[in-house]
Amino acid sequence: MSDEREQRIAELVDPIVSARGADVEFVDLRRAGKRTVVVVAVDTDGGVSLDDIADFSRDISEALDASDVMGEAPYTLEVTSPGVHRPLTLPRHWRRNQGRLVKITTTDGATFEGRIADSDDGGARIDVAGQVRAVDYAEVAKAVVQVEFPKEAG
Repeated sequence: MSDEREQRIAELVDPIVSARGADVEFVDLRRAGKRTVVVVAVDTDGGVSLDDIADFSRDISEALDASDVMGEAPYTLEVTSPGVHRPLTLPRHWRRNQGRLVKITTTDGATFEGRIADSDDGGARIDVAGQVRAVDYAEVAKAVVQVEFPKEAG
């Protein structure tokens, strides 16, 4: 798919999403037979609810229909949250996942897991087995939230 078209869609929907206090995390275009699937991922500090997704879907669909960005080609719109498997690449991703367990690979190849204690625009403090470790974002090659399941009682 066209990176240029994805960028145009992101620019079109950003004011709609921003007006509701959210961010466009990514736009992805995929072929599905004769249709194009337009995936728009949105997120906020408090997360997005199903009602939020429905509201964003309606408003984004209206904007896409009113614009020429999709041309005459048929498309299906999917508005979603980014999910936990998205790498943490921006300060807001770290802030939004405070308290969550993350696996971090540093630029020198070291890997460790810990909980995000707090973060700011330059880095995060990670609680690794009770010891807080400061990590500058420039030192992070990859960071991903780890899925945790509740322990069974008993």
